[in-house]
Amino acid sequence: MDAVVLLGSFIVLILLRVPVAYSLGLATLAGAWWIDIPLHAVMIQIAGGVNKFSLLAIPFFVLAGAIMAEGGMARRLVAFAGVLVGFVRGGLSLVNITASTFFGAISGSSLADTASVGSVLIPEMEKKGYPREFSTAVTVSGSVQALLTPPSHNSVIYSLAAGGTVSISALFVAGIGPGLLLSTAMATLCLLFARKRNYPKGEVVPLRQALKICVEALWGLMTMVIILGGILSGVFTATESAAVAVVWAFFVTMFIYRDYKWRELPKMLHRTVRTLSIVMILIAFAASFGYIMTLMQIPAKITTLFLTLSDNRYVILLCINFMLLVLGTLMDMAPLILILTPILLPVVTSFDVDPVHFGMIMLVNLGIGLITPPVGAVLFVGAAIGKVSIESTVKALLPFYAALFAVLMAVTYIPMISLWLPSVVL
Repeated sequence: MDAVVLLGSFIVLILLRVPVAYSLGLATLAGAWWIDIPLHAVMIQIAGGVNKFSLLAIPFFVLAGAIMAEGGMARRLVAFAGVLVGFVRGGLSLVNITASTFFGAISGSSLADTASVGSVLIPEMEKKGYPREFSTAVTVSGSVQALLTPPSHNSVIYSLAAGGTVSISALFVAGIGPGLLLSTAMATLCLLFARKRNYPKGEVVPLRQALKICVEALWGLMTMVIILGGILSGVFTATESAAVAVVWAFFVTMFIYRDYKWRELPKMLHRTVRTLSIVMILIAFAASFGYIMTLMQIPAKITTLFLTLSDNRYVILLCINFMLLVLGTLMDMAPLILILTPILLPVVTSFDVDPVHFGMIMLVNLGIGLITPPVGAVLFVGAAIGKVSIESTVKALLPFYAALFAVLMAVTYIPMISLWLPSVVL
């Protein structure tokens, strides 16, 4: 009955279209009242949920991503990707995937990736003869890898939801393998479509122009070196790397590229603070929600339930994948990570699944949800930028869904894709 009160009230509030953060908070109060927990104990958990040093990584990385997305870095990375792969048949679709790989490894956000790369490349691809639906599908599917590669904000949220027991640095490094696998799968699919549909070849960029493009892009690419190099060398932590990334992004944008106007900075900061306020409220209420779940022993009960289903971890992982894929289409990524991690992590660890590996499984699953209706935030942004309907975009996405599912199965059942690199460098 405890679980019915807590989870049932949360589901009812969601169905009533109450924002997720407030649904968590109100459901927490209902659960606390039911099991007779004093209100001040809930308030302590809410305050404690955001009183963590590691959480500083989120606002810093979000701000760095915003500066780079609006400051001309995306355009230069697109040009750099064009130098590398734009000359082959279907080259612009490969440029799209490659640019998403570079920009995702700098911004850590699929939404920023889709908005920045899509606004540059979708019109350009249409001009060269690519269907607008296909161009939009390439953009949104390629942006999923931004959730995996560092500096993924969602890796930080997963570490927090796991109680701080999973290293953010380990998650960052672990995401490189699945991220590259996803990008390779998308690029391979684009090459197959280019050959089948006879998409145009791009032009080879002249050497002098290519060198200029590479030099300009190098300033942005240095962000990846600073973040990963600093963490792996031990010069600074993941949280400190986020602060350094903000300083570097600001310096490159305002003093090297100089495309962004100083008078626009307050507006950008305002947008960033609005985004962060929603995220931090969500994290605070999720902490209290998890506290009540623990008191009600809901994670332990769900672990027992899964153990009664099967004693085979491959079957259990398949069931969890199916559940995450369904839930990912119905709710946004961050609240699902915060709600489900405390529930599912004890289940998978009882089957000897590494928590870092499970983090990658969860991120891939919920990343697919972001480009799947009815609540696919990245899908909606991509369709709006591409000026195409959701229905036609989803139809164009069908083969990409198949490729993403294949990547999910590989990440799920081949742990070394995620765990090999951390075992080598950390």
